[in-house]
Amino acid sequence: MHKIQSSKQVFSIAGVEVKPGEFKTINLPAAKLYTDIDIAMPIHVIRGKRPGPTVFISAAIHGDELNGIEIIRRLLTKKTLNTLRGILIAVPIVNVYGVLNQSRYLPDRRDLNRSFPGSAKGTLAGRIAHLFLNEIVNKCDYGIDLHTGAIHRSNLPQVRANLDDEETLELAKAFGVPVLLNSNIRDGSLRGAATEQGVKVLLYEAGEALRFNELSIRAGVSGVLNVLAHLKMIRKSVKHKNLEPFVARSSNWVRASSSGIVRENKQLGDFVEKGELLAEIGDPLGFNCEPLYSKISGIIIGKTNIPLVHEGEAMFHIAYFQSGDEVAEEVEQMPETFLPEDYTSIIQ
Repeated sequence: MHKIQSSKQVFSIAGVEVKPGEFKTINLPAAKLYTDIDIAMPIHVIRGKRPGPTVFISAAIHGDELNGIEIIRRLLTKKTLNTLRGILIAVPIVNVYGVLNQSRYLPDRRDLNRSFPGSAKGTLAGRIAHLFLNEIVNKCDYGIDLHTGAIHRSNLPQVRANLDDEETLELAKAFGVPVLLNSNIRDGSLRGAATEQGVKVLLYEAGEALRFNELSIRAGVSGVLNVLAHLKMIRKSVKHKNLEPFVARSSNWVRASSSGIVRENKQLGDFVEKGELLAEIGDPLGFNCEPLYSKISGIIIGKTNIPLVHEGEAMFHIAYFQSGDEVAEEVEQMPETFLPEDYTSIIQ
């Protein structure tokens, strides 16, 4: 059941009312710096003239994950939002402290995405989590949380969600990327806290921390618009066909078997067979090379970008699909689908 049933109902964030047909920017007071300067979380709210679902789009819960900020910036320029049904809440920077410091974490070294539901009188991370949950998430029906890989790691564009829930699965398919990963909810996560409140959330993972990746950004913008169209909040675009989605029920990281310098044989998005050579790890002169093999057949959906590893470090994230070859074909089509013809960059 939608939380916004009628255009006559009052909708507000931080005491600021947004009326039907309005687009407002709200600075949600979050905390202060040492210098007594207030820190505010920027919120953009578009309320359609006609009723419909309420959806939040959030980015930079981890302050070094920047693709989502650009996805939201581009999203807000789309003319199709002028005829929006319902309410769209866009939060490009949740972890303002982290973005200022180009850091995943808050100043108290806590991970905001492990601090939900938080508390008004708890740690800094807990207070911001509590604020975001109560002022934004609890007022919504659905959400899309935008992420990237960690620093020096890249993720193939993918959607993670509770795909055992039928409605969430349909939303994930509508997003329009080939890789859907059935993902367990982690304690303290935004997705977990939202689920407790009956809010269905997709998590979009794509690219690398502290970097813009054009493919990841374009696929993200397209995906958000596809979900809004699926919810009948906007008209569906016929600009390009959606890629066929495939669900992975399991995934595993292949870890370095020794320390050394890496020479890769496989890249992000590649399909690999069980036992296939992923990389070789050796010393700087190329001696004493040790091969690293895939333990399962599947698609590489995440990988480290640094050619220096210590024993035990996670190197290749491989997702298992029943029809791996078909997924690989769809993955190969992503640059053609989302990038202009003159754009030479690929997935990396």
